[in-house]
Amino acid sequence: MKYTKTKAVLNQLVADLSQMSMIIHQTHWYMRGPNFLKLHPLMDKFIEEIDSQLDVISERLIALDGNPYSTLKEMAENTKIQDWPGEWDKTTPERLAHLVDGYRYLEDLYQHGIEVSDVEKDFSTQDIFIGFKAEIEKKIWMIQAELGSAPEIDE
Repeated sequence: MKYTKTKAVLNQLVADLSQMSMIIHQTHWYMRGPNFLKLHPLMDKFIEEIDSQLDVISERLIALDGNPYSTLKEMAENTKIQDWPGEWDKTTPERLAHLVDGYRYLEDLYQHGIEVSDVEKDFSTQDIFIGFKAEIEKKIWMIQAELGSAPEIDE
């Protein structure tokens, strides 16, 4: 069997990208306060980007004869991204910081995928991982800038 570890990373991404999509949805739905009119529609774009990554990752896993998670139960049991209850007790900056945490986790997972796919010589998947890692790093930078902080990607 080829690409065993790469397929494991791909499937982990299926669970985690699904969870991240819901966290962005929650941020979108529970947002209030300053910058609402700017940030609320921006979350729609963030959701589209994560969902697009999820589709590419899932299809790549299938192309490698893998079996992507495809039920809510599987996603919930396998994600490593923390969720929050849908309540109004969080500020928009807190919610954005939570998004950064999720994006940082995805950045690390993509890096792990880059390394694993290099060892297994699955350079097509590695190319996908590299491109999506760059997209995630840009999101971290953008959200951190909104929060008045540096990206801190090299730490």
